Amino acid sequence: MTVLELDVVGEASRTIEVGWLFNAGYAGRDSAAVRRHVAELADLGVPAPDSVPTLYPLSSLLARQDDRVQVPHGRTSGEAEWALAVGGSPDDLLVAAACDHTDRELERHGVAWSKQSADIVGNRAWRWDRVADGFDDFSLRAWVTHGHDEELISDGSPAELLSPGYWIDRLDEAGMLRPGTVLLSGTIAMIEGVDQFADGWRVELADTDGNTSTAAYRVERLSEPWE
Repeated sequence: MTVLELDVVGEASRTIEVGWLFNAGYAGRDSAAVRRHVAELADLGVPAPDSVPTLYPLSSLLARQDDRVQVPHGRTSGEAEWALAVGGSPDDLLVAAACDHTDRELERHGVAWSKQSADIVGNRAWRWDRVADGFDDFSLRAWVTHGHDEELISDGSPAELLSPGYWIDRLDEAGMLRPGTVLLSGTIAMIEGVDQFADGWRVELADTDGNTSTAAYRVERLSEPWE
């Protein structure tokens, strides 16, 4: 079972055993922009979802706090997101930075398949009930590393995405707002022209007081098959 260790702002550290993992998709708050994105991806051969937003159930083993992600080829990349984790009860909710590492080759065959690499969750978290009113004012940023050079690839805020409150209601309706459930938010846009197929990724979610949750890792290419 995957265990997340979270340093909670203003409280003691917490340990959460992950029992269920979900990735949100097409979860932008601007519905017109989401429809345009679906059409753009369809032109690239990525199958359109039956409805938006979408929620993909994944193996709980993919929720991790490792400092590396191993991949089979060079066309995988992260995504700047937040994570919602349910602690000991449905009212015990935490939010943290997260990075969904995605296989862009597999994405053309099925988005759910493309999400099978890793969901890296940040080291620090906030209690949702303490930050809900100001969560849209948090910053959400990501950087990629190529060699020794780091470059900003995403620069936005949670206000661009459906809120944790939306997903809390959806999980509750489905009977999945239970201890050990973790949900990733879907991603904000990448900056055009920045190479996403990088040697490393770093995502930061920060509040207005300077508290920061970081999900960072290097990307390690696996060797070719032995034949």
